[in-house]
Parts: sequence; structure tokens; C-alpha cells
Amino acid sequence: MLITAVKKKSEKNIQIHTCFELRFITFDSPFIKSEEMAGNTKNYSKKATMDQALDYGKMPPQALDLEEAVLGAIMIEKDAIIAVMDIIRPESFYKDGNQKIFKAVLDLSQALQPIDILTVTEELRKRDELDLIGGPFYITQLASKVSSAAHIEYHARIVAQKYIQRELIRVSSEIQGRAYDDSIDVNDLIDFSESELFKVAEGNIKKETTKISLIIQDAISQIEEASKREDGLSGVPSGFTKLDRVTSGWQRSDLVIIAARPSMGKTAFVLSMTRNMAIDHKKSVALFSLEMSSVQLVNRLIVSETELPSDKIRNGRLEPFEWEQLEYKIKRLVDADIYIDDTPAISVFELRAKCRRLMSQQNIDIIIIDYLQLMTGPTETRGNREQEVSMISRSLKGIAKELNVPIIALSQLNRSVEMRSGTKRPQLSDLRESGAIEQDADMVLFIHRPEKYGFIEDEDGNSLLGMAEIIIAKHRNGALADVKLRFRNELAKFEDLEEEFIGDFPVENDINGGTRTFSSKINQEKKTGNSTNDDIFDLGSNKNFDNEAPF
Repeated sequence: MLITAVKKKSEKNIQIHTCFELRFITFDSPFIKSEEMAGNTKNYSKKATMDQALDYGKMPPQALDLEEAVLGAIMIEKDAIIAVMDIIRPESFYKDGNQKIFKAVLDLSQALQPIDILTVTEELRKRDELDLIGGPFYITQLASKVSSAAHIEYHARIVAQKYIQRELIRVSSEIQGRAYDDSIDVNDLIDFSESELFKVAEGNIKKETTKISLIIQDAISQIEEASKREDGLSGVPSGFTKLDRVTSGWQRSDLVIIAARPSMGKTAFVLSMTRNMAIDHKKSVALFSLEMSSVQLVNRLIVSETELPSDKIRNGRLEPFEWEQLEYKIKRLVDADIYIDDTPAISVFELRAKCRRLMSQQNIDIIIIDYLQLMTGPTETRGNREQEVSMISRSLKGIAKELNVPIIALSQLNRSVEMRSGTKRPQLSDLRESGAIEQDADMVLFIHRPEKYGFIEDEDGNSLLGMAEIIIAKHRNGALADVKLRFRNELAKFEDLEEEFIGDFPVENDINGGTRTFSSKINQEKKTGNSTNDDIFDLGSNKNFDNEAPF
């Protein structure tokens, strides 16, 4: 603590200004000495200085008695260390000597050696640290502090809490110091703050073990809930029938990677899913778009939902009946639970904070990120892109487990796909910039459209135009499969292959010729003999049409 005495012109008034610059404040600190205050505070005694320290300073959070109780309990009962190993670490202790003792205890435990007064003393003697902690007398004194290890876990948790408080104070002080430094960019300061707070939370918040009987109850409840649903899905439906049969829906706490080369339709695929989940299945979807603006995404959703030409949506040159169609069909989008965030280059720490807030406020069912490589990792990993992407993928998996929701993250593939001969189907090794993506993901899906590489027919002569393959290359909890979907390029929309639509009219696919057959009221009326010329050309009276607009 740096104390500066400023004497005012008035003879009796002396003001002490205090600036806290040290983490640990002790009353016998060399900074609080009469020599430093010589000249300006000659009339102040050492006791007065101590009183000023009490007024302006605070001791860091600590529980020395409980630290000694924990160490003493460890040395009188051989299994006591097992109860606290997952709660505290050496740095959790405030006193340096206690840290050294606990390190020695951990090393003995890992070496499967007995832990008592004699073995701990000998281990510290080998390290040449026995005199630093107070000698054999201090260790003997620790063992006499407690009579049993009955409350060691409770004591250890208090020690851990005090350590977390000290770490928060340290982080706050560092943030405050950097905030006063005008040479530090404010965005770097925010990243540093998020990173440091994340380290404190990640390193100290641990999940308790759970007895299997309780977990089985949760599993049975999920099975019963799935059995009550007509579709039999246990997760969030994608809206694509064959895909949902393989996955049973996107499962909670899963990290799903959907990867493809540029212009394969990654964004179109997740937007089609977003629409299906939010409108058809009434799910709440959070969409983080790092590539496109929120308005661009919504325009694509509007084109997909209304099935109006995208160029007309962009320039607003719609016919009167198209305005009516837009107004009618857009209502479903307005009522959908879709939340869009288009923050560019979002960090994993900011994403975690926003997801937590959305979960608490909106109870989100699924999170979609477009796309992973545009995110930024912690400051210390920047410069090494592979480490940064690895950190991002691990963090996404951690968020999925913490919030218990599926996370779908889009990813780019490298150019090795296009250099490959044959059908150019992607594989796991094509994931860009990091092998950790493949490792951390519960599922990896590839989008493959053969027509993009000039393949318009398969080996049997069937047309591949408008055909898209969803290749499930990794499925931690299920089977691998290839699911075929229809991609409508004019609407940037994916659909089930069996249910192809033009406008609002169902179409029957002719497998051999790929022709489209429409049911006709004219043919039906000819069979009954009730047809008239007026009936045939009166589109307004034709019940097969939704409106009176000409086509």
C-alpha cells in the first residue's frame, strides 16, 4: 500500500490519500513504515499508521484456521485426502507454507504412499522445504488441531470459496489497472476480462458425481416422454423425416458440426431447419450469424417461407397478389420463436454469456452458429490458428453440456475435397484448421451436392440435379448414414425428397423421367360429363387453387 501524506495550508488539517496497488495488505508491510512518511508525517506514530491501514485497507479473504484443520485431518486419517482432492488445489491455500504441505501430500497420494506426520515431514525434508513451513513442530501442531476428519469436506469448500474470492479480487485489480492504461485497446481489455473471469469459473466450479439410480430415473423419464410423441423423437426435430429417423432429433448437450465447401448451402440448410423447428415444431431457436447480417438472414427466411423470387424480395417489385401472399405467409415467421444475433467475430466468452442469458429469459431449445471459423478464441491463443479453433470447439462442447441444449456449428472444409478425384465426397480429414473439431463433436455432417462438381447423373442414370446428400460421417450415439434431400436453388431451401412442392401445390415425382404430374379438375369433370367451357377456364371457381391469382 502506497500512502502519501499531503499537508494542507491549514495547520491542523492533514489528509491522507490512499492508493491500493498491492493484492496482499499486511500491517507489517515494508510499504507502511515511518521512514516512507518522513517529512510529511513526522508527528504520526506507528499506531496511527496502523489505524489508517485499518480504515483504508482490507485483509484478503482467508480462513487460516480451516486450512490448518484440513491439513491436520489429512494427516490423521489416510482416506481424508480423497474427499478433498476434487475441491481444493495447492493454490487454494492462502498461506505459502500450507501450499507446500498440500503439494507434498498430493505427491505422496499419487505415489500411493501413506500420509501421516512422519511421511509428510520426510517428503518436505527431501524438497528442502521443511524449515520454510515452520519445521516439524508446525506439522505436529497441525495434527493436534483436529480430532477427526468428520467435517473435512465442508472445511475444504470454505477454503476453496476464499480462494475464489481472492482470485476475483486479483482479476478485478488487473482489469482496473489496464482500464486506466490508455495504450490498451478497449476490445482487447474486454477479451482479457472475459478470459480471466472464465478461467476462474472454469477452474473452480466442479460438478458433483451422481449415483446411477438417479441418472436411470432421468433416462427412463426421457424414454417415456419420447414414447408419448407421435414421431418417436427424443431430441429437437430437424424437420427432415429421414434425417430425424437416424438422429432421433438433435440431442441435448450434443455438439453437431455441419461442414461443407463454400456455396454448398450450409446457411440455407440451417435456415431451413430453423424454419422447420420454430414453425412446424414450435421450438425456440437461437441463431448466431457471424457471416451475414440479421436482415439478410430474415430476407432468406422470407423467400423460403413465401416462395417468392429472391430478386423481387430484394428490390420490392411485387405484384399485388404477391404482396397479399407475402402478408399472409409471413405471419408464421412473425410468431416464430427465433432469436438472431449477428455480432461479428464473437468470442467464445461473449457467446457463453449471451447463451446463458437467452436460456434464463427465453428457455432456448437449440443454438445454431454460422460459422465456427469466424469466432475468436482467448487472447493467448491468437497467432496459432489451430490452437484457437481447438479452444473454440472445446468451449462450444462445454457450453452445450452446461446449458443442456444441442449446439449446431457450421464449419468450412479445406480445398483437398476439390483436388480429390472421383465423386469428391468429403471426409473427416477435410475439416479445416483443426483436428479437434472432429474430436470434440458428437456428430459431424457433410453437405454434398454432386451437381456443383458437374455430376448430373448417377451410375443408374438418375438425375442428380437439385439433389443434396447429407453425409453423417460421425455419430457418437448412433449409426452412420447418407440422407438425400431436395435442394431448391431458386429459394435456397432444403426439403424432404418425398415431399417436393412448387408453390403450394403437391407434386408427384416420376422416378424414371423426373416429370411432375398435377391433378386436374378438367379430367375429373370430363369423366362425370358435367364439364362446361365456362367451368374449365374459370380459375376463380377452381377449388384446387388457393387464390384467384393467375399463374
